[in-house]
Amino acid sequence: MRAPAIATAAARAPWIRSVCLLLLCAAYLQGGINKLTDFNAAIGEMQHFGLSPAAPLAALVIALELGASVAILTGFYRWLGAGFLGVFTLAATFVANRYWEMSGMERFAAANSFYEHLGLTGAFLLVAWLDLQKGSNGTR
Repeated sequence: MRAPAIATAAARAPWIRSVCLLLLCAAYLQGGINKLTDFNAAIGEMQHFGLSPAAPLAALVIALELGASVAILTGFYRWLGAGFLGVFTLAATFVANRYWEMSGMERFAAANSFYEHLGLTGAFLLVAWLDLQKGSNGTR
């Protein structure tokens, strides 16, 4: 079954890709900006998850979330930014959403978040793979 002409035309519009990439990066832009504007809370988040040294790790996470998002949005080494956010998301998922150690509603919510973040990981790795497939050398 062929897609309707209007859907095909909309999917080919250049701004659609930009909006999709912005939506994919939205949580990381918001998280990086929030951590940057309240660094003590960012340190507290690292401590909450048992990560140390908390301050350098918080700074690294801020740089990763914002820097990789900018790379994805601008197309400058998009594959690298997407790869970093994919690996970061996978690692953070195993740190923050250990649903197998929980019970009740806490387990339910953490399991949902765990699998949603696996989906985000896949999306970022797909962006990286597609960018590499088109022979990206660091430019749009």
